[in-house]
Amino acid sequence: MEVLILVLSFLILLGIGVPIAWSIGISSLFTMLVSIPAMPAFTTVAQRMATGLDSFALLAIPFFILAGQLMNRGGIARRLIDFAKTLVGALPGGLAHVNIIAAMLFGAISGSAVAAASAIGGFMGKRMEDEGYDKSFGAAVNITSATTGMTIPPSNILIVYSLASGGASIAALFLAGYLPGILTGLFLMIVAGVWAKRKGYPVGERSQLREVARTFLDALPSLLLLVIVIGGIVVGIFTATEASAVAVLYCLVLGFWYQEFKATDMPDILLHAVSTTAIVMLLIGTSMSMSWIMAFENIPQQITALLLSVSDSPVVILLIINLILLFVGVFMDMTPAVLIFTPIFLPVVQEMGMDPVHFGIIMVLNLSIGLCTPPVGSVLFVGVGVAGTSIQKVVKPLLPLFIAMIVALLIVTYVPGLSLWLPEVFGY
Repeated sequence: MEVLILVLSFLILLGIGVPIAWSIGISSLFTMLVSIPAMPAFTTVAQRMATGLDSFALLAIPFFILAGQLMNRGGIARRLIDFAKTLVGALPGGLAHVNIIAAMLFGAISGSAVAAASAIGGFMGKRMEDEGYDKSFGAAVNITSATTGMTIPPSNILIVYSLASGGASIAALFLAGYLPGILTGLFLMIVAGVWAKRKGYPVGERSQLREVARTFLDALPSLLLLVIVIGGIVVGIFTATEASAVAVLYCLVLGFWYQEFKATDMPDILLHAVSTTAIVMLLIGTSMSMSWIMAFENIPQQITALLLSVSDSPVVILLIINLILLFVGVFMDMTPAVLIFTPIFLPVVQEMGMDPVHFGIIMVLNLSIGLCTPPVGSVLFVGVGVAGTSIQKVVKPLLPLFIAMIVALLIVTYVPGLSLWLPEVFGY
């Protein structure tokens, strides 16, 4: 009965347009009201929300969000685009490759797919259109490539997964995300190159070594942020939370150094960072209360037993989990999806002997695809809006790119070494 109330109330609230954070919290409360009296139920839900947010690791999220806002205003996107163009601009579909590489770098630096889609798309969309690329194709490339920053560190969602998994190492997750994220980007580049060749899009001129060196030096201060943040965490100089504060300070200095924003811009930057942080933290709090209630009702154990009764083959079970997560990603944002479904599926894969770090990369890579799909795909709507086109026109060029992302997901799922090699090299 409790499981039925939890699921039905959540779906009904979502269906009538209640924001997802409130839907999660209210459905959790309804479920508790069935089991215990009203006052203890209200107290328990509130307590679990507060306890869920009482984590030192979560302090990294507002800092990384603020760092992302500073990067978005600090001229980093333009410098990364210029550097990427000198590397791959002469290949078939050169500007599409530039978009993908710049989005991978910017998304990794900012930790935000929406910021990457907005910043890179704002620069690349008009440039691609001017050089003869179809507007819908440019939008599709921008939308899908922006999601690679969710896997390539530093990524807020990997921090959220660490919390939901009960302590998977953030440093190990950050290291594990590199190869899967790069692999996804390479698959997108292959599809974009083939599409561009078939459509006869123009090819740029090969850059001189001097030009490559100039753009690299211009982008180097931005790229150094990755070295400082990830290197500092891996070497043990500071924790992920301390690294996020270092990232804010570095981005602040970089923005003023580039003279891309002034002191008078700071209130607006801080306001955007605070509003985004509030949304994320409310989602985390309500999702943690739902996760506790599911554990209280033994839902993860029941689902584990159900899946293991369907098949004892890890290949089949992982395929089923991936299909469920792909479906979930269509209707739910990444943060609540990770917080709700990690406690459900992690026991299943651990029963099969899978490393929690590997499963975290699978889950984040899987749910990243949902950012590109309606009805809640935030990156899709931002990418379409920036490009000035419609979802209907973007669907056709999106489909082969979707397939590329799913193929990358399957490879990462069934080849654990892609995720676990770097953590093992560095002793995590």
